[in-house]
Amino acid sequence: MEGLNMSIWTLALLIAVALAFDFMNGFHDGANSISTIVATGALTPKQAVLFAAFFNFAALWVFQLKVAATIGKGTVDPSFVDYYVIFGALVGALAWNIITWYYGIPSSSSHALVGGLVGATVAKAGSGAPIVWEGFGKILAFIIISPLVGVLIGGLLMVLVAWIFRNKSPYQAGKWFKGGQLFAAAAYSLGHGGNDAQKTIGIIWLLMITAGVATKDVATLPSWVIYSCYFAIAWGTYLGGWRIVKTMGTKITKLNAISGSCASMGGAITLGLATLGGIPVSTTHTITGAIIGVGAATDVKAVRWAITMNLLVAWVLTIPAAGLIAAIFWYLGTKFL
Repeated sequence: MEGLNMSIWTLALLIAVALAFDFMNGFHDGANSISTIVATGALTPKQAVLFAAFFNFAALWVFQLKVAATIGKGTVDPSFVDYYVIFGALVGALAWNIITWYYGIPSSSSHALVGGLVGATVAKAGSGAPIVWEGFGKILAFIIISPLVGVLIGGLLMVLVAWIFRNKSPYQAGKWFKGGQLFAAAAYSLGHGGNDAQKTIGIIWLLMITAGVATKDVATLPSWVIYSCYFAIAWGTYLGGWRIVKTMGTKITKLNAISGSCASMGGAITLGLATLGGIPVSTTHTITGAIIGVGAATDVKAVRWAITMNLLVAWVLTIPAAGLIAAIFWYLGTKFL
């Protein structure tokens, strides 16, 4: 295996790049966790990021490493991957995250990583790249499925709440949700940490398999890898992606305590189900779908559909764009690393 020639310094460097991606994932996607509670005034921005970061890290003790296993073995054949592929994948994903963060576009860090991994692998192998289509196909399918599930659950929750509080004024009903939206945001942050931190765990695991210092059994992965990945994403969330908060919290639809709670809980349920099933979905897609669902359940005209369509374009572009950047950096890596 080519990776066996990897020096300890190269391995350490690539793990550091992976953790940088994990940090950027939290920085970029932290808006997903806090946008609803900031938009509704439930917490101040500083309180919100600390709140979300805590529950991002706490997910370490809630979810098994099923998503890490999908990324580590279920996207491309691990026996084919070398450190040039990992380097290209990580830099491709990082670059796309930075571009979309700069322009305030809530794209998927998860799909950037998957696109980077596939793009670097295709650059190495050409059309004969050993892509695991069962895992990769599932990821592609959930680009469509996860936001639709978010729309459905968010909308149903909004309808259910409207029926339960049908005899209450909006003010009376809203008082019940001051604490409820914190519970919903906490649940969402657990799902965010549980799903997204595991993607970096999967990449580092794949890297260590390539280097010959880890087995193909995820249960044997060193605990320092798991703790460092959860810490990196929590730290990134704490610093927050404020450019994206505005898009998620105010531009798609106007949120209040009730709709914000339903959106967060809708996203949380979708994420929790996906994480338990080992499916690396996009936290961005799930919360966006849930926000659209609660807005449409109130009034279809309350959703700014032009903004939504722009987001869909970014989602479609993420995997090929990150893959293209990754392919370029795979080539550069083979020349200079």
